[in-house]
Amino acid sequence: MAAPAATLKLTPLGDRVVVQPLGREETTKSGIVLPDTAKEKPQRGTVLAIGQGRRDDEGNRVPLDVSVGDEVLFAKYAGTEFKLDDQELLILAEKDLLAIVG
Repeated sequence: MAAPAATLKLTPLGDRVVVQPLGREETTKSGIVLPDTAKEKPQRGTVLAIGQGRRDDEGNRVPLDVSVGDEVLFAKYAGTEFKLDDQELLILAEKDLLAIVG
């Protein structure tokens, strides 16, 4: 499960967000178990941390459109995958987020 944002030891810079992708499907609807190589990358996850926002031409901060705890859809091969405290996470630029779910 997702770690609460207060315990996340990571603060993204600028307009970046840290997302915990939802788990990949292990079996198909018909019950066939999929190997790791056949699984699709998740495109949905929960925002765990957000940066302060990008700067506009005058140097003012532009706040992000997402908040910690939002469930989001993101581009399939966007972001950088990394592992922190045994959690698989993604750092994405706000432009790679496609929608807030719900």
